[in-house]
Amino acid sequence: MNIEDYREFCLSLGDDVDEKMPFTSFHRASSVLVFYVHGHMFSFFDCDDFSIITLKCQPDSIEELRANHDSIGKPHNMSDKHWIGVCPQTAPGNLLRELTRNSYEIVKAKYKS
Repeated sequence: MNIEDYREFCLSLGDDVDEKMPFTSFHRASSVLVFYVHGHMFSFFDCDDFSIITLKCQPDSIEELRANHDSIGKPHNMSDKHWIGVCPQTAPGNLLRELTRNSYEIVKAKYKS
């Protein structure tokens, strides 16, 4: 999946999704785009290096996902107990959409107002 298609998918998940580039004052993270639901992040990636998307995941699913999918590995700069990293170039589109929707739902349920 390319970066624009992925961005559009994230925004289509709900009217409660926001996107921001919150790290512009940090040189090494200035191009990181983050998607939020209820003010909490559920997905992010570097626009200059679209090689890993970091997503929230249920801890009990992470090991199995990594074992069954070469495109799933460690997250970028987050705890690997609650987050996964997904390679958008090698992950099947349906898997990436499913994992992204799952991440959105986890965060939405936790921080529902």
